[in-house]
Amino acid sequence: MALIVHLKTVTDLRGKGDRIAKVAFRGLSFYTRVLENCEDEARFDETFRWPIASNIDGNEMLEIQVFNYSKVFTNRLIGTFRMVLQKVVEEAQLEVTDTLIDDNNSSIRTSVTIEIKYQTMDGTVGAWNDGEFLEGPNQHSENDGSFHFETDSLLSGHSQSSGVSPGRSHQSLHSGERTFRKAGKGVFSAMKLSKTRPPKEDKNKDEPAVLETEDLDRKAIRLGGGLDPDTISLASVTALTTNVSNKRSKPDIKMEPSAGRPMDYQVSITIIEARQLVGLNMDPVICVEIGDDKKYTSTKESTNCPYYNEYFVFEFHVPPDVMFDKIIKLSVIHSKNLLRSGTLVGSFKLDVGTVYSQAEHQFYHKWAILSDPDDITAGVKGYLKCDIAVVGKGDNIKTPHKANEKDDDDIEGNLLLPDGVPSERQWARFYVKIYKAEGLPRMNTSIMANVKKALIGENKDLVDPYVQVQFAGQKGKTSVQKSSYEPTWNEQIIFTDMFPPLCKRMKIQIRDSDKVNDVAIGTHFVDLRKISNEGDKGFLPTLGPAWVNMYGSTRNYTLMDEHQDLNEGLGEGVSFRARLLLSIAVEILDTSSTDITSSTEVQVEAVPQVSENCTGKMEEFFLFGAFLEATMIDRKIGDKPINFEVTIGNYGNQLDGITKPNITKKKEGGEGDEEESELLQNSSEDEADDDGDMVSVSATPPMKPVVTERNYFHLPYFEKKPCIYIKSWWQDQRRRLYNAIIMDKIADKLEEGLNDVNEMIKTEKPYPERRLRGVLEELSSGCSRFVTLANKDQNQPGRTKLDRERLKSCMREMENMAQQAKTLRSQVKKNTVKDKLKLVMNFLQKLRFLADEPQHSIPEVFIWMMSNNKRIAYARIPSKDILYSIVDEETGKDCGKVKTVFLKLPGKRGFGPAGWTVQAKMEVYMWLGLNKQRKDFLNGLPSGFEENKAVKGPGLQSFPPISLTYIKKQLFQLRVHMYQARSLFAADSSGLSDPFARVFFSSHSQCTEVLNETLCPTWDQLLVFDDVELYGEVQELRDDPPIIVIEIYDQDTVGKAEFMGRTFAKPVVKMSDEKYCTPRFPPQLEYYQIYRGNATAGDLLAAFELLQIGPAGKSDLPAIDGPTDMERGPILPVPLGIRPVLSKYRVEILFWGLRDLKRVNLAQVDRPRVDIECAGKGVQSALIQNYKKNPNFSTLVKWFEVDLPENELLHPPLNVRVVDCRAFGRYTLVGSHAVSSLRKFIYRPPDKKSQNWNTTVKLINGYMNLANGGTHSRPTGEILVNVEPEVPVKKMDTVVKLDAGSDAVVKVDVTDEEKDKKKKKKKGGEEIEEEEPDESMLDWWSKYFASIETLKEHLRQQEAAAAEAEEKDDLDTADETKTDESPIKGSKGQQSKGKEKAKPSKEDKKKKQQINEALDKKNKQKIDELKVYDKELEIEFDNFEDWLHTFNLYRGKIGDDDDNTADEDRIVGRFKGSMCVYKMPLPEDVTKEAGFDPNFGMFQGIPSNDPINVLVRVYVVRATDLHPADINGKADPYIVIKLGKTEIKDKENYISKQLNPVFGKSFDIEATFPMESMLTVSIFDWDLVGTDDLIGETKIDLENRYYSKHRATCGISQTYAIHGYNMWRDPMKPTQILSKLSKDGKLDGPHFGPGGRVKVANRVFTGSIEIEDENGQKKQTDEHLALTVLHHWEEIPRAGCKLVTEHVETRPLLNPEKPGIEQGRIEMWVDMFPMDMPAPGAAIDISPRKPKRYELRVIIWNTDEVILEDDDYFTGEKSSDIFVRGWLKGQQEDKQDTDVHYHSLTGEGNFNWRFIFPFDYLMAEEKIVISKKESMFSWDETEYKIPARLTLQVWDADHFSADDFLGAIELDLNRFPRGAKTSKQCSIDMVTSEVELPTVSIFKQKRVKGWWPFVARNENDELELTGKVEAELHLLTAEEAEKSPAGLARNEPDPLEKPNRPNTNLMWMLRPVHIACVLIWRHYRYYFLGLVAAVIMLMFLALMIYTMPSVINEKLINNGK
Repeated sequence: MALIVHLKTVTDLRGKGDRIAKVAFRGLSFYTRVLENCEDEARFDETFRWPIASNIDGNEMLEIQVFNYSKVFTNRLIGTFRMVLQKVVEEAQLEVTDTLIDDNNSSIRTSVTIEIKYQTMDGTVGAWNDGEFLEGPNQHSENDGSFHFETDSLLSGHSQSSGVSPGRSHQSLHSGERTFRKAGKGVFSAMKLSKTRPPKEDKNKDEPAVLETEDLDRKAIRLGGGLDPDTISLASVTALTTNVSNKRSKPDIKMEPSAGRPMDYQVSITIIEARQLVGLNMDPVICVEIGDDKKYTSTKESTNCPYYNEYFVFEFHVPPDVMFDKIIKLSVIHSKNLLRSGTLVGSFKLDVGTVYSQAEHQFYHKWAILSDPDDITAGVKGYLKCDIAVVGKGDNIKTPHKANEKDDDDIEGNLLLPDGVPSERQWARFYVKIYKAEGLPRMNTSIMANVKKALIGENKDLVDPYVQVQFAGQKGKTSVQKSSYEPTWNEQIIFTDMFPPLCKRMKIQIRDSDKVNDVAIGTHFVDLRKISNEGDKGFLPTLGPAWVNMYGSTRNYTLMDEHQDLNEGLGEGVSFRARLLLSIAVEILDTSSTDITSSTEVQVEAVPQVSENCTGKMEEFFLFGAFLEATMIDRKIGDKPINFEVTIGNYGNQLDGITKPNITKKKEGGEGDEEESELLQNSSEDEADDDGDMVSVSATPPMKPVVTERNYFHLPYFEKKPCIYIKSWWQDQRRRLYNAIIMDKIADKLEEGLNDVNEMIKTEKPYPERRLRGVLEELSSGCSRFVTLANKDQNQPGRTKLDRERLKSCMREMENMAQQAKTLRSQVKKNTVKDKLKLVMNFLQKLRFLADEPQHSIPEVFIWMMSNNKRIAYARIPSKDILYSIVDEETGKDCGKVKTVFLKLPGKRGFGPAGWTVQAKMEVYMWLGLNKQRKDFLNGLPSGFEENKAVKGPGLQSFPPISLTYIKKQLFQLRVHMYQARSLFAADSSGLSDPFARVFFSSHSQCTEVLNETLCPTWDQLLVFDDVELYGEVQELRDDPPIIVIEIYDQDTVGKAEFMGRTFAKPVVKMSDEKYCTPRFPPQLEYYQIYRGNATAGDLLAAFELLQIGPAGKSDLPAIDGPTDMERGPILPVPLGIRPVLSKYRVEILFWGLRDLKRVNLAQVDRPRVDIECAGKGVQSALIQNYKKNPNFSTLVKWFEVDLPENELLHPPLNVRVVDCRAFGRYTLVGSHAVSSLRKFIYRPPDKKSQNWNTTVKLINGYMNLANGGTHSRPTGEILVNVEPEVPVKKMDTVVKLDAGSDAVVKVDVTDEEKDKKKKKKKGGEEIEEEEPDESMLDWWSKYFASIETLKEHLRQQEAAAAEAEEKDDLDTADETKTDESPIKGSKGQQSKGKEKAKPSKEDKKKKQQINEALDKKNKQKIDELKVYDKELEIEFDNFEDWLHTFNLYRGKIGDDDDNTADEDRIVGRFKGSMCVYKMPLPEDVTKEAGFDPNFGMFQGIPSNDPINVLVRVYVVRATDLHPADINGKADPYIVIKLGKTEIKDKENYISKQLNPVFGKSFDIEATFPMESMLTVSIFDWDLVGTDDLIGETKIDLENRYYSKHRATCGISQTYAIHGYNMWRDPMKPTQILSKLSKDGKLDGPHFGPGGRVKVANRVFTGSIEIEDENGQKKQTDEHLALTVLHHWEEIPRAGCKLVTEHVETRPLLNPEKPGIEQGRIEMWVDMFPMDMPAPGAAIDISPRKPKRYELRVIIWNTDEVILEDDDYFTGEKSSDIFVRGWLKGQQEDKQDTDVHYHSLTGEGNFNWRFIFPFDYLMAEEKIVISKKESMFSWDETEYKIPARLTLQVWDADHFSADDFLGAIELDLNRFPRGAKTSKQCSIDMVTSEVELPTVSIFKQKRVKGWWPFVARNENDELELTGKVEAELHLLTAEEAEKSPAGLARNEPDPLEKPNRPNTNLMWMLRPVHIACVLIWRHYRYYFLGLVAAVIMLMFLALMIYTMPSVINEKLINNGK
């Protein structure tokens, strides 16, 4: 198939200029030639041809762009022509003239004329004459440079996934098609294929032919006018070397299933503390449970914020799947004791997999949010701070440094949640709806059922299924459907959990209910990440309704199923078990609504059933398979007849399979028929008719196997190949599979490309960056193509919500990926390849994740090999791999192709060695598709066969063939050139093997000879396979030969040869009409990776060629040259053109000594010798006469000459063997070591030219800077480098690194800034809280803690820098500014690189000032620091193998079970020495050097290896995270140190019950090297009874350290001091060390000059020359200067290297019983002093700081506004009897109460009461130290460290019931809010952290007084103010407290006055009356007064009324008178 475009002319151009056009289709662009000086018309008249592999879609576009060409600048676009190809697809030929459009999409005058032709494979789209196109002027020769291509995307275009890449047009694509060699060749016109290599099958990829890229560059520059080589990219340029006919797909190389095998895991959890627990005055205890294991912390009394710091370790030995699904649950329980189980406060759960997927497999110092599973409306129940780490074997966990932690109080910022999970998770319901299942196996586990069936003949279904769903530690079950193979449930199981959940997988199982025990029928896991998307446009988890397929053990009914594990979901299922229709949905709950149930119990409810076609329309599928070859059948199977059975679901299964589902197949109406007839148009009528009742044939006929050789049989399928075909019915959900297929193909292509790039980097091929660019281009065009293809069939029936959402998110992801790939492509440069490669790896993981479709459709296909009707071995083929589609990209990668399949044993039988042997190797052809599309199902088979059909009655045949007969066969000769193998597996107890190789090709096999006792055999042997018959077309075989299998075995004298590994290869094929000449022949030797199981087991170097035997017979074949080597019998060597070209090399060996040799056959090694062998030559060391007395060799250097290949990659390994010479001339092999790569030992003479050039550049830069920086005159060639203290280098500062050739001055001066700083600080006013510490106050620990701060700061900076760099990368696509980055070495004040001395500009000064100020604030005092390494020193200094290497000697067989025998167990000793390999003769510059000693060859100046006495001083600082050794989860650690025969046990100083002990000890040992050089530092656990257990140990090789040039004997400190905490501890002063180093390195100097200058070699350093002694007197000294030079020693030319500074290293502790898993870490360092030198001073005192004794006096003056709890009996009046309680260490230890203020009616209380808390405090760690016995049975006291927190509580005292808790406040003595001045100003804001308040530290303020709030939580869980307290805190040291004592409470001395309380001391009898009076008056006084007034008035009225009559009377009478 091809699309051909003839670009004729472009007219109406404006102006005059050079024109060029670019034509693009499917991402592949061609350039025309440049037309010079065109005016208005450009006549291009050129033809372009795209070979294409899939039909053109009517929506695809052709694009033509016309440019004004420029040689210098980028071409300027004139206009673009775009055309949709719909018309072309319909008419096949078109001529078009149309106008161009400009950038704004508006049309311009210029127009273009083109002619387009489209030719399809089957010729259905119109026919036209091939010749039409290739006439006219465009047939120019291909070398005249006129065929342009876009180097930018050279060939990267959409290489169609069928493998026909755009450049492959010169292979005939179809037998009937003529090829256009001219047009197609042009693509390659600018490339020269340098070396064509046979594709390497071992890496699952085709190796590209490597382009001679320089050539390409030249061409490109000539064509494209100086294209930047940094933009060239290479596609997979495999035109001549890949399988072009593409009839075969690639075999999978890894044989062993890794899933179900158990592994060791360790989960360690530290519970640090809890905060804000909800509840009043609780006694919390934490329960940690993983799976079924539970562990508890201790109980803390009466606190809502308990501090534990307890460490728990859980160990497991389970398969990874089981491990990662285990749930970790942390619960807080209140008041649990022996009798009560306690009440749950809140819990938190996540699965182990979530932790394992974190960086470093851990959460460190994170806060878990606690919630109550029984009440989801309640909100947060508190926070729990913990560390959780999961370690598998071989993982090493980097613990962030745990020195004095500032508490990470920012809870919100440190929540225990994976990235991307929102901090506020909501409650959600997870609905799992279970509808029905089908295809269950006919089984029953109870014997009774079978008996019953036999007796009654009842034929009921013998299975009672139910479905069980497990999620987040909870289980739910549906009802049991009795006796049903097709059960229907229609039920939903509802889980309630937080969303997003921290448990990733849901486990869904169909189980068979049985009275005895239920068994699983099948298991399916749903990964929630795959059914949801967390992005902005994401969606909640949703699935279905969809079928999921379950796989497990075979469907035979046996009583005991040996593969039951497979049904539980462990390991790869070997047979279809059932399929289940289910759906999953999630609903986020609104917890505020009233009608939701608040419990999280699992619920089960009924749901309505779903409609029949909700999962899609039922379609008829057709599966066809042809077995072309069955070889390598394991002889163990026996020679009974063998046949193969193929099943898909239950179709084809001969046991209980089905033939047709019970559905109506044909829909009424014509539409279905129409569709069918259209697709079957090419099949003849009768086929279409009889198709209805076609019977499936699912098994091949049985056949007796034939012997191939002693291990294997083969089946004699010669001309006749059996076939199978099966019809099956499934819901049509192909779209799902198609999308997955497209993504898989993109991913495969990407993986192949990345393998190419890795291979190019590994083998140092030129220009890996170009290949990576090509890979990114392919990725981006592939992703864009996905977006166009996937968007089809949108409204097909059965599409679920997940289908739609997944499609949207996949399309988004793919668009993003295409964009990112484009961006990345432009950033790929030579120096960034490796970083970018890592980023592209992430794309690969993402693609694989996206391609995994969670909703299944068609089940997988199983091929079973049966012998005598027993199932032996199987292969499982995903149905998507063989699914057919009309669109090529959507066709499965193995559909219609021949695939090599290796059958394996089922289940556990497939583990270990049994699973490594091939059970059978099959060549199978498979095709699966809709029955109505099957017309082409035989197209992919190798051509040249006839079909044999089954007879179905008179004159009728079945449609699909039941076998194929090949009429075409070709004869070949296969030549296998087996050169050598390396790093093979040790199969014998000697630690060596006797390897030979077996080569299998088709049904032939041959062996190489056996080479004894080697792991690196050089067979150098040619194996010739004559008369190999292969079936099929010649051309297909040439392009795509069958694969060759090579197996390596170990020959044993008795018994069967043992399997050592296997690899695959493809031969290079030569047809009889081809010439045997370059570039393809002779083939080159290649390395092939050998696999044993899933592990790699060495490499094979070989070449393979397959030569066709033509009509003239073998005479045409190239002669086999070289003698048939008589000595070796008829063995042929590898011929000359293929074997490597050799040169003479000399190998010098340095023999130093042997160490730690173990016994051989129980006898000790006494007189060992080392034999070295390489490529057949070798040398022996001198004999060690008495190994015990002196294990070093007397003769140090020996050499031998050997012929080695010129190509370093082909160098054979060098073998080191140690033998023990016994009496009577006997030798015993002690152990051996193979140095597989000599590369690091090859001496390369320095390249003079490049170096000088380098130096010149740097000098010029130096001068430029000087010139700009000012007018300093300098002696010629000196650069002044200023190393200023205290300024950390910002990332962007340019640092010039000095080179060997230049002279330089390095100036180190303490600037005045240092002095100013102190002044400034005083002026600062506020900041003078902490005064400068006195020197005498500082000790070693001050230095240590300061250094740890620096380490943390440094790590933070690194993280920030990394983040910054990433951002920069994103911005930095166009503008590449090169900066030299220099991380800070040493400490803050030390920069390891010099800085150009130039006058700093103002801005710089400003910056410096800011930095200085920041630093000032950070560490107010300048403490000298040391370097704290969070790793072993060896890692930092490359194992100290700068000249002395250590080679481990191995003996013993490698264990079969990969896990159990580690390499460590096979080590029987170590050989110390080195080697140097160089081409003869020795370079002159070495031999002519002064003092050259020819006896030492290249090893000049090495020290003598005579025994030497050394004082070894070991300092052990502390250990962290020790593995608990006692039942109580703690350990009692102590140190044991062993060196040679000396052992120091520090048992009496064990530290009780501590997993983080601080030892602070030093030990001195005298040792003699080399006899005693391995130092072992162990930590043991002390036990009262029984032996002490080893917790872990670490080993240090002192000898390598002692002799290393890095000078690891005694680290040099940062500054030189002669007194104080930083005293110089090396007996040699810096000046002496400097002189010695200069002398050893043959350097000129040191010359100390005036004015603080020193010159070493050609470097001049300057620095300070004064030192203060104890009395503050200043003296002159050169030591500072010398020390400066030592700190910059790596800058000294030639001899320089980094020197070990004063340090503390952190080493992992390991326990031999638990290999590979860290048991804790130890911080330590080692000093060594030779005894013949002056003795060193006393060891530094690093004993742990003793805590300082303090006394805290707390005076409680008053309380106010305390809430009132009690109601009065009589009056109901509220009051409280207030008292205050306080404690510092814990309620049990030192709680103190005030007296009670009775009857406070206003909440006011007066106390004047003093608490006194004495405590011991560690200032550096900010912790209080308590020692107490854990229980009455404890032997001794345990030391605890707790934060310094003062707790004050306010209580209401009750006489008869328990006191009531009212409120509390906790003050962290290091940082607590300042008290308020008055009660009014005191508010709840002071404790809620909403407002940032100024905090104080009692350790700085010493005395604080104020008001603080009491708070408690109310019913709604909110904090409320419950009172206020006025208190005074006064801190005194123990001495101060003694001087001014004070009494407790109000006692003497210094008594407090009594509080002025209301009088409450009447007789208690009267009290109620008194209270009543008081109360009545207080509340009713106004009524009372009113009443009195009213009474008086009434009395007045009454009197008035009473007296009125008499008064009236009197008036009347008197008046009357």
